[in-house]
Amino acid sequence: MPRYFFNTRIGAELIEDPEGEELRDPDRAWEMARTMIRELLKLEGAGSGLLNAILEVTDDQGEIVLEFPFTEAILDGPESAPTRH
Repeated sequence: MPRYFFNTRIGAELIEDPEGEELRDPDRAWEMARTMIRELLKLEGAGSGLLNAILEVTDDQGEIVLEFPFTEAILDGPESAPTRH
């Protein structure tokens, strides 16, 4: 399984994820990134400057697989939105 690293960029500062996570594909990495951001915002709060942060997900070679702005994680709705019919 590929390994993905979840690095946090706040302005010019990059906080690197030294261990990463083995996940089946980039879609799972996206889900993990969203969950990580939401948990971090719950713990630290939006006033900590984290709303300006971006989670950069990289692969084993250091290539950026996706960039996930923290604001996007709170704008896309709840984890499991109920369907309405």
